Amino acid sequence: MSRLKLQHGVSRIRRAKLQSSIDQTIADDIELMANWSNNETQYVINELLRFAIAQEEDFLKYKASVTANPPRNTNGTKPATSPIKPVMETATKPEAPVSVNATHA
Repeated sequence: MSRLKLQHGVSRIRRAKLQSSIDQTIADDIELMANWSNNETQYVINELLRFAIAQEEDFLKYKASVTANPPRNTNGTKPATSPIKPVMETATKPEAPVSVNATHA
């Protein structure tokens, strides 16, 4: 099994906005991990998500197949693109959003 490895003090990257509600215990652990690694919480969240995605073999196979075989347009017109919604909705229970954005100097 692979291990998650955080580099200390490396967290300045380009970001896209994603809003999500998470359990308070997870938010607390992420904040603690950010403090421990001397990184911004956004960096820690990105690394955790990157690690989780890399562990999901079925998704990686699907992603590779979609990339290798893009859908073909048979009528010669460009396909309509729809904007990607960066907001992730939770399907379990409605909760107030938990902010894990902390400012680290």
